[in-house]
Amino acid sequence: MKGRLPVWFNQKPADPETMLTMERLLDGLHLHTICESAHCPNIGECFSRKTATFLILGDVCTRHCTFCAVDKGHPRPVDEAEPRHLLEAAEKLNLSYIVVTSVTRDDLVDGGASQFVTVINLLHENRDGAVVEVLIPDFRGSAEALKAVVAARPEVINHNVETVPRLYPRVRPEADYSRSLELLFRVKKLDPKIVTKSGLMLGLGETREEVVEVMTDLREANCNLLTIGQYLQPSPQHHPVVRFVSPEEFAEYRDTGKDMGFIEVASAPLVRSSFQAAELYAKVKGDAHSLDSSSFTRV
Repeated sequence: MKGRLPVWFNQKPADPETMLTMERLLDGLHLHTICESAHCPNIGECFSRKTATFLILGDVCTRHCTFCAVDKGHPRPVDEAEPRHLLEAAEKLNLSYIVVTSVTRDDLVDGGASQFVTVINLLHENRDGAVVEVLIPDFRGSAEALKAVVAARPEVINHNVETVPRLYPRVRPEADYSRSLELLFRVKKLDPKIVTKSGLMLGLGETREEVVEVMTDLREANCNLLTIGQYLQPSPQHHPVVRFVSPEEFAEYRDTGKDMGFIEVASAPLVRSSFQAAELYAKVKGDAHSLDSSSFTRV
């Protein structure tokens, strides 16, 4: 796969010593990261900056999305020490902006929402001034689970729609596009001050018109931030890459999104959900009026 990547994917090799130091820290605390589990191409850059996106609720997902490299199957019981270990890692890395995501845990009554709440509260109580961004699953549409996470007041709630509705049966067979949009809309109804965010992968077989339609749907759900990146096939068993989108086309999507009213759009081949997350959030803080005055277009 690597030999067939377009030239714009060329990256500086990660420093082995930096990688080893981060891996030892994470392994010593029994923590997982989406950087490692999802084979993120930016792992070297992020680890060199002493940052990572933490993966809670274990590293085994109960769903079977065909784009994702995360292991699938039967997860272990929830580790009650995980939130404390995550806090310890944040302290050792001196993180002021902390991104936390999870595998989907359809085996749990609340989908793992209570673990998110514990992590958010622990970070806010012990990391003075820390900004917490959570990338959450859909909790199978549970209003109570979502309310619990919103009540913990993370600064950013991210939920990725990932792709266009037409491709959901092949790419996200256990997910529901409308349910994901509704989640983002509900967050804003529950607490308009929370920044909402979503993400798309391109190259799975979508058309430009479909991408713009999804962007329009996200704005109608009052989503504030958007990330758009190139899908890369983790293995021959995963969904194939239908095409590589050019940097110029990604730039067009960014401009389109800004015209639609997103506060910021990160759109480039190597962009991922937590790509320069702190920098995107800073754009929101610099444009607080847009956050306050965003209007709901759905009922």
